[in-house]
Amino acid sequence: MLRKQLGLSLQDLADQTELTKSYLSKVERGMSVPSVAVALKLSKALHVEVDQLFGEDSVQEAITIVRIADRVPMGQQQPEGGMQTKYEVLAARAGHKRLLPFMISPAKDFSVSEFKEHDGEELLFVHRGKIEIDFASHQVALSAGDAVYFNAQIPHRMRSIGAQVAEVLLVVSADDVAQ
Repeated sequence: MLRKQLGLSLQDLADQTELTKSYLSKVERGMSVPSVAVALKLSKALHVEVDQLFGEDSVQEAITIVRIADRVPMGQQQPEGGMQTKYEVLAARAGHKRLLPFMISPAKDFSVSEFKEHDGEELLFVHRGKIEIDFASHQVALSAGDAVYFNAQIPHRMRSIGAQVAEVLLVVSADDVAQ
């Protein structure tokens, strides 16, 4: 476990990330799935790239091919239609990245997703289904093929709307993430 290898207690990590010890313990045990914003905080505090929190050591390569079977799930996965948002890291074996790509299947209810805000920018592309993004001041509905690009410091959250759980490509800039 990376935290222990660095000689950090749960309290040390909680202090650095402004998260609770209880929540961090659940993440470590796979009982809670961290949001992208939380994963960015953890990677910065632990001085690693996000994918190193959830996958194998990265290999420096100029080209990285990721087959669907090679996606790295973040945390405990729920069956389709489950209450929790499903995240998959897309470029886990790539070397240093300035962009962090994820596939997300958002939950159908905003109540399971708090507003998130973090440094950098985000690009969301709806691959399948429909989503609604809540920017606190207004909500935007997007369908398959639609995209949105925004400053990630704007509070935001999303949910699947419609009959099927949506599948969304999320790309987050990672200039601030520790190398």
